[in-house]
Amino acid sequence: MNQFMSPEILHALPPIGGMDDSPRGRVLRAAAYLFHEQGYARTTVRELALMVGIQSGSLFHHFKSKDAILCAVMEEAIIYNLQQMHNAVDQGTTSTERLKGLILAELESINGKTSHAMSVLVYEWNAITEQQQEPLLAMREEYESLWIKVLDDLKQEGKVDHDTFICRRLISGATFGTALWYKPNGRISIAELAEVTLTMAMRG
Repeated sequence: MNQFMSPEILHALPPIGGMDDSPRGRVLRAAAYLFHEQGYARTTVRELALMVGIQSGSLFHHFKSKDAILCAVMEEAIIYNLQQMHNAVDQGTTSTERLKGLILAELESINGKTSHAMSVLVYEWNAITEQQQEPLLAMREEYESLWIKVLDDLKQEGKVDHDTFICRRLISGATFGTALWYKPNGRISIAELAEVTLTMAMRG
């Protein structure tokens, strides 16, 4: 058996949001992992079923097709992390705290429990049709609007000097770039990394 398809790996993957321990959620957790490790195109329905521990045909009790599974992985990643963003904004008592919370939530989404699904969302985006992308883009717009609102507030307070759209793009580049080099057991924690990113974002 391919090392990527071991059922033991699925058991070790943390359940979150719609990628829980339900039959549907287990399929999505396995799909996020395999699509990340092998790529969407190279992962077969048989391999996915093998990792979940079911017959290939049983996958289609939950999803109409392989690309429907891919869309669901992307959707669940956005839904879960959008809620984390809303929580960060709701819990912050100042604009600075809200920005720090957003940065921390985004870093955790990229390097934490949803890292596989977020990677799939970024790198397999062109594997779905424009029609399939539309509802995901609508959620993405809501996600980004939270950032722009907080950055606009900081700009009005004189704590951010630059165009807020550009500022957000720079923050996004920094946070998503950590997927290439950040190590959970390395020299800096996610919380410390969020502090560094916040300082860079608010520096005049």
